[in-house]
Amino acid sequence: MFRFLFKSNNNFRVLGSKSFHPIPHTSFNHHHCNSAVSSIHPQVASPISSNDFNPSGSSSKPSGNGSPSVSVLNRISRISGPRMAGNRFFSSGYLLNCKNLMSGKGNGSGLLRGSFEGESRGFSSEPDRESMEYDVVIVGAGPAGLSAAIRLKQMCLAKDVDFSVCVVEKGAEVGAHIISGNVFEPRALDELLPEWKQEEAPVNVPVSSDKFWFLTKDSAFSLPSPFDNKGNYIISLSQLVRWLGGKAEQLGVEIYPGFAASEMLYDANHSVIGIGTNDMGIAKDGSKKETFQRGVELRGRVTLLAEGCRGSLSEKVLRDYNLREKAQAQHQTYALGIKEVWEIDEGKHKPGTVLHTLGWPLDHKTYGGSFLYHMNDRQVSIGLVVALNYHNPFLNPYEEFQKLKHHPAIKPLLEGGTVLQYGARTLNEGGFQSIPYPVFPGGAIIGCSAGFLNVPKIKGTHTAMKSGMLAAEAAFDVLHEGLSMEKYWDGLRNSWIWEELHKARNYRPAFEYGLVPGLALSALEHYVLKGRSPLTLKHGKPDHEATDVARLHSPIQYPKPDGIVSFDVPTSLYRSNTNHDHDQPAHLRLRDPQVPERVNFPDYAGPESRYCPARVYEYVPDEKGEPRLQINAQNCLHCKACDIKDPKQNIEWTVPEGGGGPGYSVM
Repeated sequence: MFRFLFKSNNNFRVLGSKSFHPIPHTSFNHHHCNSAVSSIHPQVASPISSNDFNPSGSSSKPSGNGSPSVSVLNRISRISGPRMAGNRFFSSGYLLNCKNLMSGKGNGSGLLRGSFEGESRGFSSEPDRESMEYDVVIVGAGPAGLSAAIRLKQMCLAKDVDFSVCVVEKGAEVGAHIISGNVFEPRALDELLPEWKQEEAPVNVPVSSDKFWFLTKDSAFSLPSPFDNKGNYIISLSQLVRWLGGKAEQLGVEIYPGFAASEMLYDANHSVIGIGTNDMGIAKDGSKKETFQRGVELRGRVTLLAEGCRGSLSEKVLRDYNLREKAQAQHQTYALGIKEVWEIDEGKHKPGTVLHTLGWPLDHKTYGGSFLYHMNDRQVSIGLVVALNYHNPFLNPYEEFQKLKHHPAIKPLLEGGTVLQYGARTLNEGGFQSIPYPVFPGGAIIGCSAGFLNVPKIKGTHTAMKSGMLAAEAAFDVLHEGLSMEKYWDGLRNSWIWEELHKARNYRPAFEYGLVPGLALSALEHYVLKGRSPLTLKHGKPDHEATDVARLHSPIQYPKPDGIVSFDVPTSLYRSNTNHDHDQPAHLRLRDPQVPERVNFPDYAGPESRYCPARVYEYVPDEKGEPRLQINAQNCLHCKACDIKDPKQNIEWTVPEGGGGPGYSVM
């Protein structure tokens, strides 16, 4: 008999399977097993204290604020030992007790049967790890991945067929790693779930005013707003994603949070046939701890990569199949976004107010700007976006953000308020010129993994969702009619995504010439040419090559935080809820361990200690007093800036144990 563990009031109780019915019966129909079932022995940890994390990042703080409407399927866990997902416990929901599952009896054909009204789930095993088979495997429970999953299941209902869909998510819960501005354009949501208003989507703060300022150190000058935000909404993307997760589950999608996809699976013809999750319970020295559990294979007839910006598997696929070259696309260019959510005095709060700025605190050669959005419940989100092709190695995006909050036009709004959460993430800014060929043998790349952000709109959620829907439609035809995933590429080029990004293609590269020329060229594009320019501007150097050597610049002296509107990094990290198990191999790897001391520090003054918004990288004196790079991997916010900006591309970002990283709830 299947048995389940239910978390309630920080205690566990065992439920018989007959009392548990959250999973649509259709979700078990397509899993097949190729060999005998092997035994696994998971243990479930006790809940952790809410005060175990300290600002140094040495312990954990629960992600909290999990939406009660999202049970995130049955919280399947194969993690053994005293920890789950790097010391972070999943929000309330269900956990499949695999030990008891494996005590079921096979039916002689490799399928394992339980007592779910005759339904079955198949597990198979290679000599050393489990394997599950699906029709579609999606990596990443963000807006693109969940939109793809929902669209697939909608088409199954419309055509009266049933294809199994699995979504694997490295965050401890759906939404835990999701961060965005976010002024949301509901165009794709209207197409995907037309009744979203009636179904109480967390999209309920319409934009009421839209301002655009040019900042100097002491003044703010109002400019005509180029953003047409009428009909748009201010949202928390992490909350919207949780809601989408619930909708996906209702349709029979299986969502597995806390599992990090670490490798692609290939057949003999080098076609992708799924993904493998990383092993759990490996110590820093590479030895297996008592909690060791082998990763699992999730095999799919179609695999969709929806990892977000600079996804590690997506980048590998782009290189292995030469997908940028195939589309004659330019390199991708990126920015780093740093954000806080504040709770402010009610008298200062104006729900629906949108403000964007250019100029100070950044210099005129560095592209970027700030945003400030009034959400509901007295909350405002404030952030700074800094293009990662900046030249000065002494520039520190985190400290620039702290300076921004002291501007006389912004500081009074924040004074007396409280920071609720902090986070950071890179975003794609390459736009139309950088779109790769998104189809590979066995699957496709969707959302920000491919790069569909509209830079002048400062929006990418609607395009990410639409790309997921288009990929889902192509995948359905692959499964149902034996067609090719090439339909996804054709669909993209005939969609409003393509039209929108083509019109916006020259805004970002215009700023390669500096702030003033960029403003002039973008104004020409927006007000005169309206995206119909006969020319397509090119991006400059890749971001890592844009970094100058230190001798060409002077160090920047940043003011100390006041603890009122500006804060040090450890304080901000505490607010991100970030956590990783200390005793695991570092997921931030140096291709050449000598480069930091031989190149980065003497030539570039150790830029990794500044471009990282989480103080992961520090130069500390060794026993001889010489600088040595120390990597504090437990602080990592999964922003991917290091993977992008390191001058010699010496840092490789890989996935840590599933469930580690930030724990966003209102970002």
